[in-house]
Amino acid sequence: MLKRLTMGVGLILLLALAGLASMIRIVPGGPAVPAARPVGQNEAPVIPGGTWQHPMLTVPVQGVSRVQIVDTWGQARANGARTHQAADILAPGGTPVIAAAPGVVEKLFYSEGGGGIALYVRSPDRQWSYYYAHLQRYAPGVVEGMQVKAGDLLGYVGDTGNAGAGNYHLHFALSHMQPAESWWKGQPVNPYPLLAGRRAAP
Repeated sequence: MLKRLTMGVGLILLLALAGLASMIRIVPGGPAVPAARPVGQNEAPVIPGGTWQHPMLTVPVQGVSRVQIVDTWGQARANGARTHQAADILAPGGTPVIAAAPGVVEKLFYSEGGGGIALYVRSPDRQWSYYYAHLQRYAPGVVEGMQVKAGDLLGYVGDTGNAGAGNYHLHFALSHMQPAESWWKGQPVNPYPLLAGRRAAP
């Protein structure tokens, strides 16, 4: 009889444990989120909104380091009438402006109400355009059609065009181009990740 009672109690405990186990729910965790990290010197940062990649750019203002670059993409301009589609790199007037990447000087251009003294460099594969604006002046010998390497002198930081008197900076813009597109066309792309080595703000 004692044996039967012990077996009965054991069976009841076993059933109780099974019932308790059925009430426990295991919730799987979400996918692991990779930690943010700076982009390495030899990596090609992924540009938000684009399916292409581009190697790191040389900072186009002499003496300015990558950590000094500020993401000015999307900021309001002209009292909110437009958004900024470039990187503004602050530096004293007359600071040398150098090529951020190799290419060909495609256009020397002056716009009183826009970029002032400016130039466009087209990448060798014609898929990228690099725009340097608000220059004080061009470097001696800079002409349309000349080839440049990253680091070559192009001009000097100024405040021409709509920069505002004394607001010395380089307005540097990057556009993804179709090979047959003309110098003023293309899809603007935020150059910040390629200049600063950091992801752009979402």
